[in-house]
Amino acid sequence: MSQSAPSIDAWLAEAKQDPDFQQCGMYLVHNGVVRATPKARVREGVSGGVEADSSVARLTFSYDADKVKRAIDDARALPGIFYVRVWLNEGELAVGDDIMYVLVGGDIRPHVIDALQTLVGTIKNTCVNEVEHEA
Repeated sequence: MSQSAPSIDAWLAEAKQDPDFQQCGMYLVHNGVVRATPKARVREGVSGGVEADSSVARLTFSYDADKVKRAIDDARALPGIFYVRVWLNEGELAVGDDIMYVLVGGDIRPHVIDALQTLVGTIKNTCVNEVEHEA
C-alpha cells in the first residue's frame, strides 16, 4: 500500500520560510515514479527482478531510514546547499505511483544540480530496496 505523496507547492512554501532561505537562489525537485520498463532494459548489468523483455506491473519498495538521514546530512554539508527535504514511499507500488520526492535548495545552479544528483544517487544506490514484479 503506497502513501500519499506530499505537496511540492507546500514544500516550496515551507522552504521559503526556512531561516536560510535568503541564501537560496534555486530549488530543484526530483520525483521518482514506478515505470513499466524494467531496470534490466534501461540500466546495463542491473536487474530489479524483471527480465529486459518483460514489463513491470508493480514494485516492492522499502528503505533504511538511518541511511537516508545520513545521506540527507551529507547533502546539506555540500558547498552552497542550504535546504534538503526527502520523502520516500514504501510498500507495494503500482506503475505510475510516486517512489520519492527530493527537494534541494542552494545558492547557484551547479551546486544544486550536483547536490540533487549526488543525493538521489546515494538514496537509490545505498538506502533503498526495490523489487520489480512482472506484469
